[in-house]
Amino acid sequence: MSRTREIQVLTCNVQRASVARVRRQAAWLVDCGADVLILTEVSAGESGGELAKVLADDGFGVALPKPSENDRYRVLVAGRGVELASVDVGAGSMGHRCVAARVALPAGEIGVTGLYVPSRGPAARRNQDKRAFQERVMTVLPTIEAALDVPGPVVISGDLNVLEPAHDPRYPVFGEWEYDFYRAFGRAGFDDAFRITEPTAMDYSWFGRPSADGTRNGYRFDHTFVSRAHRTAVLACRYDHSVRTDGLTDHSAMTLALDLTSAAA
Repeated sequence: MSRTREIQVLTCNVQRASVARVRRQAAWLVDCGADVLILTEVSAGESGGELAKVLADDGFGVALPKPSENDRYRVLVAGRGVELASVDVGAGSMGHRCVAARVALPAGEIGVTGLYVPSRGPAARRNQDKRAFQERVMTVLPTIEAALDVPGPVVISGDLNVLEPAHDPRYPVFGEWEYDFYRAFGRAGFDDAFRITEPTAMDYSWFGRPSADGTRNGYRFDHTFVSRAHRTAVLACRYDHSVRTDGLTDHSAMTLALDLTSAAA
């Protein structure tokens, strides 16, 4: 029987952290044991560069694109102990929010794409940036697996700022076009890794402000998808709430365990 060739992928929205909080986040990320990090809402300013530097100093290969002139956020992808091979998947001017790379780890080579979908935005630009980014991603989704061209699974993960159509509870603020963005991953050949292991259970990665009675609405905004041909490689996919409850960020992290011995060729 073959030894398990396991890879751990962690996704987390780092909430545009200050330099001081970035250093605390980086200490947690270094110790969490993940082989691959996909970090969203990374600051376009000094703290984003500091996060990349601390991770690099601890032995991670880091891909952190330059931000656009009119965007405060970007995505960081890192691999423990390995250099990343960045891949242009066709996101164009939105490439700082859609970061793809090949990651050749001792257990095997996988492809990853980190996504950070804009929020609904201010009243003056309600949903404009969000829709534009989603439309661009939906255009490139069917080509991402071929562009990465790796023998192992392709993982697409990040803060999508959308919910699955069967999300419980259902919030009327979300439109059908937002649910269709979630469905686009399935049409492009990627399966929701959380739903592979948890077909019906609900969990949440972000909570709204408390209501008058103190309750808070939960949202499953952070998602991880795996190439369908490699869905049997998924060992576990769950949310780690400790990073949120400890105050390092306002999102829970999402962890994915892959066994490359069971991945389809």
